[in-house]
Amino acid sequence: MFGSIPDVNVQALLALALFIVSLMIARIINNITSKKWPGGTLWVFYLRVLLGFTLAASAIMGFYAFAGISIINTR
Repeated sequence: MFGSIPDVNVQALLALALFIVSLMIARIINNITSKKWPGGTLWVFYLRVLLGFTLAASAIMGFYAFAGISIINTR
């Protein structure tokens, strides 16, 4: 996929990136609920669903990368 980098390593980096995105989404949710940023309950609901998906994707990709199983390989 990325030349000579193994797919499992790319998968681990993607899992870390998704986890960092999850942390940023959690901070956004916290700022909206504490009224620092504008937004309503619908935005908080949407962001919490998105947070769940990104955390789940991060955990699954991380566990598979730790096990050495590539799930991003399309061959």
